[in-house]
Amino acid sequence: MITKTILLASLAPALLLGGCMGTQNQGLESVHQPVVAQTDYAFDVATSGGALAAGEDRRLAGWMATMRLGYGDRVAIDDPSPYGNQARAQVAGLVASYGLLLSDDAPVTPAPVTAGTIRIVVSRMRASVPGCPDWSLDSSNDFNSNTSSNYGCATNVNLAAMVANPADLVRGAVANETNDAAASYKAIDTYRKKAPTGAAGLTAAGTGAK
Repeated sequence: MITKTILLASLAPALLLGGCMGTQNQGLESVHQPVVAQTDYAFDVATSGGALAAGEDRRLAGWMATMRLGYGDRVAIDDPSPYGNQARAQVAGLVASYGLLLSDDAPVTPAPVTAGTIRIVVSRMRASVPGCPDWSLDSSNDFNSNTSSNYGCATNVNLAAMVANPADLVRGAVANETNDAAASYKAIDTYRKKAPTGAAGLTAAGTGAK
């Protein structure tokens, strides 16, 4: 009995300390914030006379189909030659078939582009919230004015899952005030000009019974 009592007494401080350990969050802004990761996929195609070489357009189209390009993908060209306008136009045409535009930002790739080729780079971003859900802190035994260790997880995980372009979480999106105002006015003007649904009165209709 004495041995067991000493063992339990030695574990008691560890259990008390264990209750105090966990994610500390003493502010109104959650410590669990979305993290954006970017992955780049590169594909080199041969050129000839400033245009894509024979058969390279089909090979590139097959790669794009395999990649399943879609909204949120950023497609750019790494072309060291200043004479590849025709090749750029061909690539832009393939990208446009997916409803995308070529990015003007020059991609950074680790390996140099071989002479006579151009490199198409598809950049994809994914937003996630590491560490969620987080129930590491026992809020029932907290005396440091912490919110729940899971505070903010639901909101920010949903935000990361629903954002159309994860890059907007990093640098935001540029708003065009002129276009936004015009779109808002168009919707309001349509609402104001539409005739009320009951303006023509009720139409007489029989029950069909004899």
